[in-house]
Amino acid sequence: MGQSSTSCFKIITCAGGDEYVEPDDVHSSFDSCVKMAQCLAPSVQWQMRSTKNAMETTSMSSKMFNSLSMKQSKKGALKSATKFRICASAGTINRVEDLLNLDVTPYTDKIIAEYIWIGGAGTDVRSKSRTLSKPVEHPSELPKWNYDGSSTGQAPGEDSEVILYPQAIFKDPFRGGNNILVICDTYTPQGVPIPTNKRAKAAEIFADPKVVAQVPWFGIEQEYTLMQQDVKWPLGWPVGGYPGPQGPYYCGAGADKSFGRDISDAHYKACLYAGINISGTNGEVMPGQWEFQVGPSVGIEAGDHIWCARYLLERITEQAGVVLTLDPKPIDGDWNGAGCHTNYSTLAMREEGGFEVIKKAILNLSLRHTEHISAYGEGNERRLTGKHETASINQFSWGVANRGCSIRVGRDTEKAGKGYLEDRRPASNMDPYTVTGLLAETTILWEPTLEAEALAAQKLALNV
Repeated sequence: MGQSSTSCFKIITCAGGDEYVEPDDVHSSFDSCVKMAQCLAPSVQWQMRSTKNAMETTSMSSKMFNSLSMKQSKKGALKSATKFRICASAGTINRVEDLLNLDVTPYTDKIIAEYIWIGGAGTDVRSKSRTLSKPVEHPSELPKWNYDGSSTGQAPGEDSEVILYPQAIFKDPFRGGNNILVICDTYTPQGVPIPTNKRAKAAEIFADPKVVAQVPWFGIEQEYTLMQQDVKWPLGWPVGGYPGPQGPYYCGAGADKSFGRDISDAHYKACLYAGINISGTNGEVMPGQWEFQVGPSVGIEAGDHIWCARYLLERITEQAGVVLTLDPKPIDGDWNGAGCHTNYSTLAMREEGGFEVIKKAILNLSLRHTEHISAYGEGNERRLTGKHETASINQFSWGVANRGCSIRVGRDTEKAGKGYLEDRRPASNMDPYTVTGLLAETTILWEPTLEAEALAAQKLALNV
């Protein structure tokens, strides 16, 4: 530790380079010991940082949604977990944390709206903020906005303006109060959906009267992997090495089995606060990998909720100093990949005799296997190998309670004669608008020829 002083404060520099400010007066030896300990021995499980030579950890505020972890002690000292030099005078202290948590509701009717959209990569979420004069309840009350599409890979520099159309509203768990998150889709100034706008096509499918009448339900299981920030290696794994083989990690508990639980739990609560229809979470088969489930959701709502949940997860991992990846096979070898299994049913499937409707849907899905696979996520061929609870990407299959098939039907559905099917093919980086829209299109709107239907039924042993 080293120190320098100003007229009223001393700046203490820790061994790791972090700095904090304390008043230039006498303080207890206990306070000194606490500060020394915070410099030399911080430890939070999901705060791991890696360097070329060693693993280091950095402490973080217990308040999950503060991007700067600064606390004021009884003596007025400020401690920062980031390299943040504080300039303070005798009468003022930079209280960033207090401002981040400040509730402005008693002082103004204005709110902050965070407009969120999908960028040019198709999996990247982008956002920016604007002030609104008062709280709103419906997307139709929100103004359209624009952004520079040339900076997101969605427009050329000479004609870069892309228009944001507000489509869904969620409460903002980071800012609280009446502040909101706004899921948007993207259009040219002439009102034409840009190529990366997958929501527009899905909305068209879900607005079809035949689809509306079937009230399609979706339950989406989003798997994801947490990576150490500097080395891009899964959280909890030794740098450059591997943990023990798969087996103890799925739904496991313990410091040697569960890596990133705080992030999963923080995300769970943030989703509930926001109004996302999250239905559960669990640790996955590969260590450092997690899953959350959203649904049942009706129609276009499924895609809106998944995208907002992904945004929240990106923000939480950002603050935790951990990298989120939706790569369907982040680690090669004998490790599970990451999928986005999509559970699906129509009104006819959920009613008496629904199992026959499910088998007819499976038949249709088999005939459009190539179209679905091409839309189910980049890099999916590395995951759908026929191993690690997947079917081969090249062969369509179905089965009851079989996690090695393209389509799984649960035992409860078979016993009841009605229920739902699970499409296990989508990758973790799939676009939920594309997948849900395609499932509805193939099973409700699309009709195969009688010859093709008969051949497929025979091949799949479906007595339809």
